[in-house]
Amino acid sequence: MSGLRNGKPLAIRYAMFVLGLFVGAFGAVLSIKANLGVAPWDTLHIGLQMTFGLTIGIWSQIVGVIVIVSSYVIAKIKPSFPMFLNMFCFGTFLDLILWLDLIPQGETMFQKIVLFSLGMVIMAVGIGMYLSPRLGAGPRDSFMLAMNERLGWSIQRVRLIIEVTVLLAGASLGGPVSVGTVLIALLTGPMIQRTILFWETLMRKPYGMAERIEQKAS
Repeated sequence: MSGLRNGKPLAIRYAMFVLGLFVGAFGAVLSIKANLGVAPWDTLHIGLQMTFGLTIGIWSQIVGVIVIVSSYVIAKIKPSFPMFLNMFCFGTFLDLILWLDLIPQGETMFQKIVLFSLGMVIMAVGIGMYLSPRLGAGPRDSFMLAMNERLGWSIQRVRLIIEVTVLLAGASLGGPVSVGTVLIALLTGPMIQRTILFWETLMRKPYGMAERIEQKAS
């Protein structure tokens, strides 16, 4: 019976994980359509798409595989199912939303600001959603942890170096860099921290966290 009881919270956690990836991808597409700059990793994906073809989502997946392998080689961080699910779903959702073409391209400055602002907020909400089930880090965060372990540098320093490197590589391939790139780098971290707390608090019982807390207390 305990296995049955534990299965439902796990299914809900995975459902929230996948839904969060969809929401995050939707926010990323909004920022792409705003044409005011995108996140450093998206700059790389778009630059690769512009230079070599394929789609942004497929490049997101290809880069994800490279990052997963690099994390294992550098610090023996073993790939996990949620890590591959993160990589596959996010890239697929990106391409699906772009293919549906339901979001208009920002033309006036007002439209661009609205699209970008919505995109940044929705992206932070989505990231908070898929991180809140605590199913494990995604490929890029795992690589950050691998570099931290290998070099002994702080997480903040490692993240900054990785994102600047990725941004420069993406920009050299023609990926978009603008004021929005800086805003995303500065603002999404604090926003994600708050959205994780919100979703963890809201979903504590569906995740099965409340039951575990009660069992520990007793």
